[in-house]
Amino acid sequence: MRYQFEFRPYQRRFLRSLTTNHGNWDIRKGIILRLTDESGKLGWGEIAPISWFGSETLEQALDFCRQLPGEITDKIIFSIPDELPACQFGFESAWEWGSEFFSMPHAQSYSALLPAGEAALNQWKTLWQQGYRTFKWKIGVYTIADELKIFESLIHTLPAFTKLRLDANGGLSYEEANLWLWTCDNLNANAELPLEIEFIEQPLPVEQFQQMLELSTSYETAIALDESVATLGQLAACHQQGWRGIFVIKPGIVGSPSRLRKFCHQHQIDTVFSSVFETAIARQAALQLAAELSQNNRAIGFGIDHFFEQEETWLQSLWNDL
Repeated sequence: MRYQFEFRPYQRRFLRSLTTNHGNWDIRKGIILRLTDESGKLGWGEIAPISWFGSETLEQALDFCRQLPGEITDKIIFSIPDELPACQFGFESAWEWGSEFFSMPHAQSYSALLPAGEAALNQWKTLWQQGYRTFKWKIGVYTIADELKIFESLIHTLPAFTKLRLDANGGLSYEEANLWLWTCDNLNANAELPLEIEFIEQPLPVEQFQQMLELSTSYETAIALDESVATLGQLAACHQQGWRGIFVIKPGIVGSPSRLRKFCHQHQIDTVFSSVFETAIARQAALQLAAELSQNNRAIGFGIDHFFEQEETWLQSLWNDL
């Protein structure tokens, strides 16, 4: 099958800076793809790289798009190299658009992202009123003493039966990771506190995989890998080295959806699907994968609407304002 291929770069400004251990993020940049088949049917895809997380850079993705001809084939789509995982996802999603894979995803519970530091103490209330019951809070941003103090306030203000995830983005030392896990174990063992610390996400840097493996067997609180499993190659490598804990999968940068399906069906891994701050185009494809492949009914990490202004006609504007 042959497709007419077009693409448009985009940028969206965050309403407030997203602060993580990797630094501040102010503008989300990406690329929208459009494929038109021989019958005139459109397929939409999105390339939303996060280079500091393990994907290609936006410039590499743009270079790849620019060197393609105006007409491409299935063969081109399925031979995109593994060094371009966000491109693999974007092109394959556009190819699948409207196919049997794109049935409406069933209802899933979402986890909402809280800002780092003290801002979380107020932000959760608005999100709770919007129906969120699972929250993710960024740690490893400020000193551990300050964060533990804020954490103590947060767990005593959150309503009963809330689930809380702590995301360090690889920013803790081994000693700090032990202290956080020990603190969470004590909290989870406290029957008077009707709140669950669901897991700590990526406590240590990617290169400290063995230490995270060791920590995962030393504490009751679960550990989820995120940066360590950013791409399909990393996912397979961690599984091969014995990781049987939680895998956070960001579909927008993991690589080929068809190969991800195959891996998840084969290994039945415990997954949490998560956003890369993509637009509605990539989100639809990502939610479809989450609906198909989530094993343990965990809330998915797509509660991020409050980080952007909602603009209904942005796609139309992007395509027409040339």
